Amino acid sequence: MAERAGIERVHAGVTPEGKEEIVTALRAEGRCVAVIGEGVNDAAAPASADLGMAMGGGTDAAIGAADITLVREDMLAVVDAIRLTRRTLSTIRANLVWAFGYNVVTVPLAATGWLNPMVAAAAMSASSVLVVTNSLRLRAYAPGGRRTGTPPAPLASHDAGATEHGRTGPTGRKNDVLSGR
Repeated sequence: MAERAGIERVHAGVTPEGKEEIVTALRAEGRCVAVIGEGVNDAAAPASADLGMAMGGGTDAAIGAADITLVREDMLAVVDAIRLTRRTLSTIRANLVWAFGYNVVTVPLAATGWLNPMVAAAAMSASSVLVVTNSLRLRAYAPGGRRTGTPPAPLASHDAGATEHGRTGPTGRKNDVLSGR
């Protein structure tokens, strides 16, 4: 399975300390490391990774050490979680740009008397409604197209140049997997 996914090295049957050492070594090489765990043995590795994920049915230690808890026992939930996180961050940035831009323009105008206080109050309310409405768009997010049977599209950061035969992609990065099984 690892070969089909373009993964060169698989680390299986590793002790909890060994998992943390592998994560630390990969990060020292400049790699971005994500670890998914579900048990007490997995708690240290997700905590030391760039992104730690825990399965919702896992132990409290793994869930507490993780950045994200996946409520579905489905590995495709990882893709959905990353996509939803990216969409959420994009929405937060858009809301901040709008709110700061609005305040940079209207507060000085209102303070100097160029803007009627009633108009400023109405505009502030409209600004708040805009930010909340923009945030509510996140509720429409649907996980990656599995209702129609189509697989989710690869993430933009996916190294599409990696092949099934263990060669590196155009970025020169190799693919690794750390498995607790």
